[in-house]
Amino acid sequence: MPKKERGLGRGLDALLSANRTFYDGDNMQEIDINIVKARADQPRSIFREESLAELAGSIKEHGMLQPILVKPDQDGYEIIAGERRWRAARMAGLKSLPAIVKDIGEEEAAEISLIENLQRDDLTVVEEAKAYKKMMDRHDYTQESLSLRIGKSRSHIANTVRILGLPEEVLMLLEQRKLTAGHARALLAIGNVREQVKMANAIVEDKISVRQTETSVKHRMNSQKAKYDQSENKTAEIKELEERLQICLGTRAELANGKNGGKIIIEYYSLDDLERICDIIGI
Repeated sequence: MPKKERGLGRGLDALLSANRTFYDGDNMQEIDINIVKARADQPRSIFREESLAELAGSIKEHGMLQPILVKPDQDGYEIIAGERRWRAARMAGLKSLPAIVKDIGEEEAAEISLIENLQRDDLTVVEEAKAYKKMMDRHDYTQESLSLRIGKSRSHIANTVRILGLPEEVLMLLEQRKLTAGHARALLAIGNVREQVKMANAIVEDKISVRQTETSVKHRMNSQKAKYDQSENKTAEIKELEERLQICLGTRAELANGKNGGKIIIEYYSLDDLERICDIIGI
């Protein structure tokens, strides 16, 4: 039976208010734009100027149609959700803007900020991975408990955080959206930092698709195993099974034959990586 897809779990409504008092008029205020500041732990760190300019133009013409969400701060207000709208409002020259003021704790604010960005699909995969890791480190969440709070599967969280193990040069290309999460997962199977960077640059320069990258990585891994395979005298069928295992699991895997059977050798590089593989296998 196929797994049922989960949405974003509790979502903004559930996090903010079960009885929807979050949207009551009493909570809505028009506040001075100069006493609003960005959240230091905002998951998104990159705001594209072209996109901001378009939104600023819309705000100039139609006004601010949706309020931002803020919480009181000693110097004014801190943004929980809506930093992009706030930036565009400043660009449009607004002196004040509509805001919903919610007096909530830091942990809940972090959750809402992350979920709001995930629901809008605004984050790069690196920003998403860093946000997951920061929440787990700061609030002592396991991947399972974070999964339950934000409605993403444990395997998705594990696979996303694993991307942070790539070299800084590759992470930069991901943040610039020159590489996709699919490219990143394929590069992780290489294991060699220098080769990861080399292939990442080739992907950008030659506009290589995710499927082509996966094929290239598979050939690379096969060539690395060629000498070992020859000495083991593996059949074409065994080699094909190994390839399928490696693609499916996103890591190095080998089938070792014996007289009365054999064994499957699966490599993992951290406990999170092991959990990710176990999720794929279904154990």
